[in-house]
Amino acid sequence: MAEPRPRVWVSQPLFDDTVAQLAAYCDVVATPEVTAHESASTGARLAGMDGALITLNERVGAAEIANAPDLKIVANVGVGYNNLDIATLSAAGIIATNTPDVLTETTADLGFSLLMAAARRIVESDRWLREGNWGQWSFTTMLGADLHRSTLGILGMGRIGQAIARRGHHGFGMKVLYHNRSRLPQEIEQDVGARYVGFDELLASVDHLVLVLPYTVQNHHIINADALAKMKPTATLVNIARGGIVDELALADALANGRLASAGLDVYEGEPNVRPELLALRNIVLTPHIGSASLATRRAMVQVAVDNLLAGLGVGPDAGRPANAVNAELLTSGTARMAIAGSKIDTKKR
Repeated sequence: MAEPRPRVWVSQPLFDDTVAQLAAYCDVVATPEVTAHESASTGARLAGMDGALITLNERVGAAEIANAPDLKIVANVGVGYNNLDIATLSAAGIIATNTPDVLTETTADLGFSLLMAAARRIVESDRWLREGNWGQWSFTTMLGADLHRSTLGILGMGRIGQAIARRGHHGFGMKVLYHNRSRLPQEIEQDVGARYVGFDELLASVDHLVLVLPYTVQNHHIINADALAKMKPTATLVNIARGGIVDELALADALANGRLASAGLDVYEGEPNVRPELLALRNIVLTPHIGSASLATRRAMVQVAVDNLLAGLGVGPDAGRPANAVNAELLTSGTARMAIAGSKIDTKKR
């Protein structure tokens, strides 16, 4: 008698041709239209499932897996995974995966685009022109800040931070300073043209600061009123990391009162809601969490997530070897719900 096929839930419409690869091994329950899943509905959909392919919009924690005893893997389409309660999933033996690497350069492109747009007041100038104000031009109209040969600061020096440093150093001749949980090897510092400094020195020294650090409890509002007060009033702040890293009310106050020149945000603490204090400002560029939003990159992300999901279910060409398990200790300890007996577990590609 044939083994029953794994059942998987796909939480949002993605790319049909890529998601269709699941059907060769699994029974797929796909959400047909964009849906804001509440905790109860997510839990109801996970019940009876062996795996799930989800986006950053779906939270999965204790309440959502309470009635999902067969759930073996949650494949997140995104490099971040603060929508997942990793401790709870690990305790239940459920593998969690993400999609690193494939979105690094695209997200760095967006970060640098926000930096340029904010520093040179591109969006503000566009709005001013459309409102018919060009006739009021003066020699000091829309003066912004240079990027070339200025000082770029990066808080969080992972893959994306390094990609931004390369753009700044090699493309714009910028002096690059960074602060990270730990210092990078010397050869990487040389490659990206960056120098390690302390947190306070970073804030005080840079003309432009880009945030690329992961969200943790310790990093909550790490950019607060005190931190902003240490920055130059002519500086630009860009956040492409996660909402919650920046105290948005403190940022809005600094921008409104001339203590910071400009900002660019792609992430927000209350997504999809944006504080009205930010919306009211002209010297800020706001984008709706589109760091990875190029066609090629989003397709690649879904492909990686599909590969992770199949491997975590013990089927397909990489059965038993999900390459991007964020709780890979479950694989090496044998405490995962998935059957991994006899598999060569490769946890190096994280």
